[in-house]
Parts: sequence; structure tokens; C-alpha cells
Amino acid sequence: MSESPVTPATKANRTFLVVVDETEEMKVALRYASRRAKATGGRVALLYVIDPSEFEHFMGVRDIMREEKRQEAEETLKNLADVVAGDAGQIPVVYLREGNRRDELLEVLDEEPGISILVLGAGTGPEGPGPLISHLIGKAAGRVHVPITIVPGNLTQEQLDAVT
Repeated sequence: MSESPVTPATKANRTFLVVVDETEEMKVALRYASRRAKATGGRVALLYVIDPSEFEHFMGVRDIMREEKRQEAEETLKNLADVVAGDAGQIPVVYLREGNRRDELLEVLDEEPGISILVLGAGTGPEGPGPLISHLIGKAAGRVHVPITIVPGNLTQEQLDAVT
């Protein structure tokens, strides 16, 4: 009785996950992921996590704030999906979650076996690469089961084009 071998993801089914935030380095990571997806026949996935701690008010106010944040998240994802469609040639997979960004990212990676690569943009300031990268290469390193590509947040479009 022979076991069937585990087959790695082929280039055609690679999914590059980008965690959405408002930073410039996220935009660089998104362009990198889009270019790599186009070059390999893969696709891009976007994860937007709404922080629930922003809703610590009276219930009515909290519900209004939650709805406003969700609408804002959906608008951001729509705009980024348009960018990805232009760069990668196809509409991305979209995940919209509410919770702690670190926890939700790890959950998506656990729940979605089609995600092949996590692409993150590194901050270039004196505070370091960013809290998510620091967490993932530190305490959570053993929980991440996909390769992580860390893109320097200060790359120009020309530099990105040269490496993708």
C-alpha cells in the first residue's frame, strides 16, 4: 500500500495574501504580490481586519460606528481590488474580518489551504518593520505554515518591476 505524495502548489494556483492597512509599505507589498501573481498565473487575496476596540461606546453608537467602519473597509477593498485587477489581470479574493489583526491573519491562514504565500511590506522607519512582521517572525513563527515574503516598503515601482 503506497501513500500518495503531497504535491506542492503549482505556479498556476498560487495565492499571494496581502494584509490591508493604511501604510505606504502595504501598497508596495500589494504591487509586488500583484506582479508576482500575474507573472506566475496566480492570484492575490486581500485581508482587511476591522479592530473591534474602536466600538467601545453605548450600544447604539457602537452599532453605527461598526457599520461606518465596515462601509469604509468595503470601499477600501473595492478600490484595492480595482488596483489588483489592473496589475494582476484578475479580481482578488477578499477577506473582511473583525478582531485582532494578528489572530485573524493566523485564522485565515489556517482556514484557507489555497493561500500559498503571505506578502507583507516592511516599514522603513526607526520603529522597525512593523508589529505584524515582528510578531510573525517571533512568537508566531511556528504557527505560520506558508512562506512569508517581506518586501522593503521603500522600493520604487521600477525596483519592484525589476524583481517581479
